[in-house]
Amino acid sequence: MASSSTHVRRYHVFPSFHGPDVRRTFLSHLQHHFASKAITVFKDQEIKRGQMIGPELKQAIRESRVSIVVLSKKYASSSWCLDELVEILKCREACGKIVMTIFYEIDPSHVRKQIGDFGRAFRETCFSKTKKVRLKWSKALTDVANIAGEHSLRWEDEAKMIEKIAADVSNKLNATPSKDFDGMVGMEAHLRKVNAYLRLECDEVKMIGIQGPAGIGKTTIARALFNQLSANFQLKCFIENLKGSYGSDVIDDYGSKLCLQNQLLSKILNQKDMRIHHLGAIKEWLQDQRVFIVLDDVDDLEQLDTLAKEPSWFGLGSRIVVTTKDRKILKAHWVNDIYHVGYPSEEEALEILCLSAFQKSSPWDGFEELAKKITNLCGSLPLGLRVVGSSLRGESRHEWERQLSKLETSLDRKIEDVLRVGYDKLSMNDQSLFLYIAFFFNNEAVDHVTTMLADSNLDFRNGLKTLADKSLVHISTIGWIQMHRLLQQLGRQVVHEQSNDPGKRLFLVEAKEIRDVLEKETGTGSVVGISFDMSKISEFSISGRAFEGMRNLRFLRIYGRYFSKDVTLGISEDMEYLPRLKLLHWDSYPRKRLPPTFRPECLIELRMQFSKLEKLWGGIQPLPNLKMINLGYSKMLKEIPNLSKATNLEALTLTSCTSLVELPSSIWNLHKLKKLRMSDCKKLRVIPIKINLASFDEVDKSSCSQFRSSPGVSMNIKYLDVGNTKMEEVHPSIVERLPRLEWLRLGGRNVKRITHVPESVRHLDLSNSGIESIPDCVTGLPQLESLFVYKCRQLVSLQGLPPSLKYIDASNCGSLERVCFSFNDLIRHLMFRNCFNLDEGARRVILQQRGYNNVWLPGRQVPAEFTHKAKGNSIIIPVVLDRAGNFSAFSGFKACLVLPPTKKYALLVITCRIRSKAGVIITELKWNSVNYFQYQTTHLFICGGKLVRETPKVDATAREIMFEFSCRDNHKILECGVRILSEEEESSSGNKVGYFETGGSSTDHYTDGEEGYEPKAVQVSQYENINNTCCWSWFKKLWSGEEDDDKEEAEKTSIMILR
Repeated sequence: MASSSTHVRRYHVFPSFHGPDVRRTFLSHLQHHFASKAITVFKDQEIKRGQMIGPELKQAIRESRVSIVVLSKKYASSSWCLDELVEILKCREACGKIVMTIFYEIDPSHVRKQIGDFGRAFRETCFSKTKKVRLKWSKALTDVANIAGEHSLRWEDEAKMIEKIAADVSNKLNATPSKDFDGMVGMEAHLRKVNAYLRLECDEVKMIGIQGPAGIGKTTIARALFNQLSANFQLKCFIENLKGSYGSDVIDDYGSKLCLQNQLLSKILNQKDMRIHHLGAIKEWLQDQRVFIVLDDVDDLEQLDTLAKEPSWFGLGSRIVVTTKDRKILKAHWVNDIYHVGYPSEEEALEILCLSAFQKSSPWDGFEELAKKITNLCGSLPLGLRVVGSSLRGESRHEWERQLSKLETSLDRKIEDVLRVGYDKLSMNDQSLFLYIAFFFNNEAVDHVTTMLADSNLDFRNGLKTLADKSLVHISTIGWIQMHRLLQQLGRQVVHEQSNDPGKRLFLVEAKEIRDVLEKETGTGSVVGISFDMSKISEFSISGRAFEGMRNLRFLRIYGRYFSKDVTLGISEDMEYLPRLKLLHWDSYPRKRLPPTFRPECLIELRMQFSKLEKLWGGIQPLPNLKMINLGYSKMLKEIPNLSKATNLEALTLTSCTSLVELPSSIWNLHKLKKLRMSDCKKLRVIPIKINLASFDEVDKSSCSQFRSSPGVSMNIKYLDVGNTKMEEVHPSIVERLPRLEWLRLGGRNVKRITHVPESVRHLDLSNSGIESIPDCVTGLPQLESLFVYKCRQLVSLQGLPPSLKYIDASNCGSLERVCFSFNDLIRHLMFRNCFNLDEGARRVILQQRGYNNVWLPGRQVPAEFTHKAKGNSIIIPVVLDRAGNFSAFSGFKACLVLPPTKKYALLVITCRIRSKAGVIITELKWNSVNYFQYQTTHLFICGGKLVRETPKVDATAREIMFEFSCRDNHKILECGVRILSEEEESSSGNKVGYFETGGSSTDHYTDGEEGYEPKAVQVSQYENINNTCCWSWFKKLWSGEEDDDKEEAEKTSIMILR
């Protein structure tokens, strides 16, 4: 499940446009860029247009986070467009909706004043309209023309304009601050002082400095500040480690200055392949923009002159923050507002050390004086305190005293000495591991690095634990290795000292050094790893034998030019030699194939995205170690080699390999293959049928336009998703081939009938399909536990369901009228959200379900069977206690809440606290809505449970208890009702099995307490498709008992984005 820190909306973007002007040209390209950034766009192709916009479009506008108005020459010729525009601006005024404008081949003044061709089209549309309508439309056009936007006539390159628009939208959508810096010692005080210098209330451009010694926390403070404030700026960027990127020895070079400006503009405008040609580019692009920029670790005045020479380069209200060790640089640049990061107080420094050494804020007994002395010797430097503290964690007093003696002679208040305290204590193997991570495996998964270093004679698992214990690396909650940048610098300094000749060092990461080594072919057998960021250098070419001297090279990573038309690293002839690599990661590889002499038997990971490869190699190669192949977006790839020897292959990614026609039959002999991704392989026609893979657990054939039949998959597969393809039914043979299938997703608009489902299926998703009733093959499934028929718009009847069911989700089934199933205590969740056509009998069947199940359905009032009712979220009811002042062991209750509509998608988490009159909590219960959902009208939520889980003593004089309900994120509760179950009801609720069948007219939409309920006010059919896969995956995790950690998921996602 995605992070729950914010509610989910159905769409990211709602576009308003005149179709004939832009749909097949500009808009299609823009939507392609949106798709590449995972931005969901409302699409109106299937909406029947009339004289007025319908509720579906209005709902979509309200549900979208950003509305984009594309104003073209004939936009005003459509009354539909003009009504859309009025609705968009209403949302902007009412709830702060983000509205962006694009003036496509039209002057904004023509829109504002309704003149020229645009005005003539507008007047024709207004003919026969009332004066009120004409004025409403005219005002909307004037207002929208006053919203600053992109003017296509000002752009020479429309593609770049589209990229900028997509980047701007992405930035607006990614403005959610995190809590990464909460609880850091002294951070709150730092931020308060820095904010005082920024004076955000002023419109002037301000530049401030954050100055202090290395390791004091300048970067951490700047990141926390950026995290806190960046959402307030449309354009923002954090340029880190300027010293590490461009040293002072080359900053006077004109090309280096261009690189610096290019780096800033590429990042702030989110244009990866942007190129500039003069040093006035920053002013040219940003002088009218309100920006927030952090320049981190500046160590040369020329860097400031290059990136932020004067305030006039930036728009009013801009803020520039510079971190540096050198106060003179700031003064020379006329930066007068400087926040000096002082050392923490003795108490704060001791707390930092103790948190690392003792994992508490104070020392252990007997260590007080030692801790204070080490704090002083570290000079209260936060990074030094953490490193030294962790190196002493769990050590004896004797070891503390020994380290104290060492620190007294070697600290010398220099950061390198502080860092080396932790490094020098490592064994030789652990030091080697430290260097591997510093150079090559920072921000990598632990399991991945374990495999990569399997034959390196390093005790990786124990070594990694040692590094983590000493705070030289951090292992995230999802198992990723993270090393502080300054510690990486220490490792690089250690390797740099190995030789003055880069070709004789263990690792190479500096782009210019790598270029020189490859161009001059000076690499030697000492080199084990190369990590080459091609974005940091200009074009150059190497020979086919550039790697010949590096016979021990095992890790080759060449990256940074995904979408550039210009290949930075060219090869003057066919590649003749590559070493026996474990990792071959070469983005935008420029040749048609790998060297014929290449021996891939050591390969563990092969990544060659966006390459010009037509094939990898010929024949059958030994590939015993290969685990992952990613050839995504290699649009010239025509052939996949025979992979029969890749016996450990786990993942094969061929996304958007648009020239690929067939897959080799050998892949079906790969018994460890788990994931096969073939989405958007438009020419793929041949997929082998012979299958028997025990490990197969993921098949992605989405957007494979040739795919219409049942997939060939392993008879051992347990999870299969072929939703939203052109497959129209399940072939009977699939039932025979999938005897172990437990999870099956078949939903999609092309699915009209289902005649065969394997009897082993326990969780079935038919969402978005065109079925009208539950197929016979489903009603007979003996083990079916969960059934999704979400948004089956033609579904009228839900009956004949298996008694084994525990979960039903029929939400957004707009035509559903009749419900028929047995009462049992197995059903945990009954989801009938936004089902507005349920007849009276159906509502009664759902509401009278026995047991402590959770029920969701539309409704405005608490039904009459709930004998105690109150407005709001709490109710006090009388209760009878026995003579000892105890509740009966059989005491139970059912509750009903009336919840208001939600403006956006929400995961409702409801808590019930039962209190005594004195306020003592007797018991606490929680329920949730299982997945994110948007409730169009008021809904009823019915739940229940035991009044007590044990038998507590309650004041014998008490005759009342309070039920207090609350909903996460302050979601309002309109009304609540409670019914205390009698002993007879309680004892029978889990044992009786009743049966109701409903039918007949759907004109009476009410039940007890629901007089006047009018469900047809909102139609479910007005909702466009939401990606049900996310809900499906989350439910799978929930059902299997796996923990769902939003923080871990977010952390993993952020790391993947950085990669």
